[in-house]
Amino acid sequence: MLTLLDQLDKGTLWRSPGGIHPPEVKFLSNTTPIGQLPLASTYLVPVPQVGENCTLAVKVGDSVLKGTPLTQGTSIWHLPVHAPTSGTIVAIEPRASNHASALPANTCVIAADGKDTWCELVQNQLDDLSHQQIVDKVRSAGIAGMGGAAFPTHIKLNPVSEIDLVIINGVECEPYISADDRLMREYSQDILAGIGIIHRLLTPKRIVIAIEDNKPEAAKAMQAAVSQCGLPAGSIRVTVIPTKYPSGGEKQLIQIITGREVPSGAIPAKLGIVVHNVGTAFAIHQAVTQGKPLVERVVTVTGKNVSKPGNYWLPIGTPVDHVLTATEFTPEPDQKVIIGGPMMGHALANIQVPILKGTNCILVPSSQEIGNTPEEKACIRCGECATACPALLLPQQLFWHAKAEEYDKAASYNLKDCIECGCCSYVCPSDIPLVEYYRIAKSALKQAADEKQQAERAKQRFDARLARLEEEKLAREAKAKEASERRQASMTGTDKNAVAEAMARIAAKKAAATQAVTGESINEESSVTTTDTTEVPKGKAAVAAAIARAKAKKAAQANADGTDTNGAETDSAKTDNAVNVDANDSISATVAIAQEAPLSQKDKVAAAIARAKAKKAAQQTDTAPLESTETADSTPELSAADDKKAKVAAAVARAKAKKAAQQAETAASDIEVSNTEISVSDVNDAEAIKKAKVAAAVARAKAKKAAQQAETNAENGLSQTATPAVDSTANVQAVDSTASAEAAVNAAATDIEVSNTDVSVSDAEAIKKAKVAAAVARAKAKKIAAASAAESKTESEIESVDEIRAEANVTSPSIAATLDTATTEADAVLPSVGSAAEPIETAPLSSDELKKARIAATIAKAKAKKAALAQEANASSDSSVTND
Repeated sequence: MLTLLDQLDKGTLWRSPGGIHPPEVKFLSNTTPIGQLPLASTYLVPVPQVGENCTLAVKVGDSVLKGTPLTQGTSIWHLPVHAPTSGTIVAIEPRASNHASALPANTCVIAADGKDTWCELVQNQLDDLSHQQIVDKVRSAGIAGMGGAAFPTHIKLNPVSEIDLVIINGVECEPYISADDRLMREYSQDILAGIGIIHRLLTPKRIVIAIEDNKPEAAKAMQAAVSQCGLPAGSIRVTVIPTKYPSGGEKQLIQIITGREVPSGAIPAKLGIVVHNVGTAFAIHQAVTQGKPLVERVVTVTGKNVSKPGNYWLPIGTPVDHVLTATEFTPEPDQKVIIGGPMMGHALANIQVPILKGTNCILVPSSQEIGNTPEEKACIRCGECATACPALLLPQQLFWHAKAEEYDKAASYNLKDCIECGCCSYVCPSDIPLVEYYRIAKSALKQAADEKQQAERAKQRFDARLARLEEEKLAREAKAKEASERRQASMTGTDKNAVAEAMARIAAKKAAATQAVTGESINEESSVTTTDTTEVPKGKAAVAAAIARAKAKKAAQANADGTDTNGAETDSAKTDNAVNVDANDSISATVAIAQEAPLSQKDKVAAAIARAKAKKAAQQTDTAPLESTETADSTPELSAADDKKAKVAAAVARAKAKKAAQQAETAASDIEVSNTEISVSDVNDAEAIKKAKVAAAVARAKAKKAAQQAETNAENGLSQTATPAVDSTANVQAVDSTASAEAAVNAAATDIEVSNTDVSVSDAEAIKKAKVAAAVARAKAKKIAAASAAESKTESEIESVDEIRAEANVTSPSIAATLDTATTEADAVLPSVGSAAEPIETAPLSSDELKKARIAATIAKAKAKKAALAQEANASSDSSVTND
């Protein structure tokens, strides 16, 4: 069985899949030698790698010579850029790029001086250079693949694997391009010199120069050069292959020459094969032996709209519009200018763009050659694109995913293996620009990959920074530890004792500060609702002492009020204020003393009882000044001129008393409802629930008893109104009984509130029911007492008024008329009172009856004052209990 080398020596070829045979138009440009064009006034040299892996070596205003490096860098991917002619750097700015998108790229703008002066070139003998020196010279010359891919040549010349076969690509399968054809015809010896340098670096077993059979002159020229070269006999040969597009593709050419297929995602070097273009071999020879950097290349300018088609040596950076002007370009409407061939090239949106290292053709076709772009139609799923694909892909599926922007799915169909040859678009009957969709998808995938790579690099930098900071921290700690050890080693015994004493003082100061802060927080958090502590006896003693002082003060005040029965209303008010102040003082004293030490549950109950008793005593002392005032006010005699005023005052006072009683009842109801909102704490104790229920039952019993007592007192008061002489006494007793009932209800409410406040339960539902029951009981008791008192007052007043009215009619009609007038005025003053101020029938009054009227007026005024004082006292007592 023949080996691969034997098959290569015999010239065996393999068929490649897919491909097409477009019409050839090479005759427009391959019939004339390679020419030169006049120098342009301005050259645009792109430097896109600046900022990524290189820096600028020049600045604006610098003068440069032809071949002067414009960039410098150390990255393996860096390709230096050189000045294409001599001149001055006039700008370094973004300019439109030689790309289908025309996106701006960083560009050095050189104003040519017209001299085209070379910089100093260093020529070398190949035998005097080492392998690495040769590679460095190729790299410093900025040589890239001249076939169109522009891959860095120095990387291909320094592979990591062993190379068995080198293929020199002279196929040039595009139907319009003839640059390599003319280069092989005219510079075959220089190309063979470059191939000799490649052979020295890679030492392959075979070198094959592949040329299509549509270039017979080039094949003869290269065969003649091979026969004259100094390479070992049998190591190099020229192989002519059939014309077929795209046979010039790297992977397709390898498959035709060797029959091997390069795996997806792999490079030919893994198979031991390297492919170089004939133009690259020529540039290698010039760079190594003559020291010339890559500053110009052969470019085919063709198309029927060019008067001088042909191949020209064009400096890198020459504007396209200058080339078209120099070749007498005559544009048509909607004229296209294509960079590259008609199959793989791209149309320019702006002709103010430069010639690049990979630019091999400028095509300006007429409308007969390439018509307008037809309208895209729906895919008919004919499968012609799959048949024509030289990479054995599925163009139909790639198109669907690319159009739907499902780029990941397109990548799963090996989109990266597409060589963008354009065969699928050429054969598509629906005129779908398939290659354009693939290019967009590739760009999107490349952008996503770049962003991912940038994010990964940022993460690596961040991790490196954290590691560096951690190392610096450990270094500082180690340094501080070493310094501390050195200080300790150098310290004497006296120094150590001083340090120990200082540390002890610091520790003591910290402990004292902590203890002070703890004591302050304990004093601030201690209150009447504080939980049980260990200092129970101290708290009990303090509460007991406070209660004793409050009781003594209350008894002394009560005795003083009992002896002073002739005081005026101001004295009464002062006494009430004093009693309230004393009660508040006693309560405040109790609370203040209780805060001095933690209280137990029993101490808190005792303190609440003491407050309730003080409040009750204050309410009882309210009635004593009123009774003395009534007795004092009943003794003076009224003159005849004051009769009218007395009657009016009596009616007005009764109305005020009734209105005040109603307001007091409403306020009491509101206060009782508001008192039901009692806050409780959580205690998981079943005994506490039982205590709450017992307290509620006791409260209801007390309220019921107070209500019964109030009704009995009211009935007794009504029964004692038979004679006028007893009228005032009955009213006073009714008032006393009402006050007693209210005091009892308030005391019961206070006891309930104390119980409810001091008892904490966990069963929220039981507590709620107990509180509601207690509140309802208090409200009912107070309402019954108020209703009984109001009924007894009203009946007594009606009977007194009726008797006065009757006697006045008998005794003196004038007095009766005066009484009617007063009654009418009272009705006008209090229209909202209603039936309480009905018109009184006129009747003459005697002196006894006048006396009774005066007594009634005095009683009414006393009642009104007492009701107002009682309301004020209740409000203040409720607020004080809430604060407690």
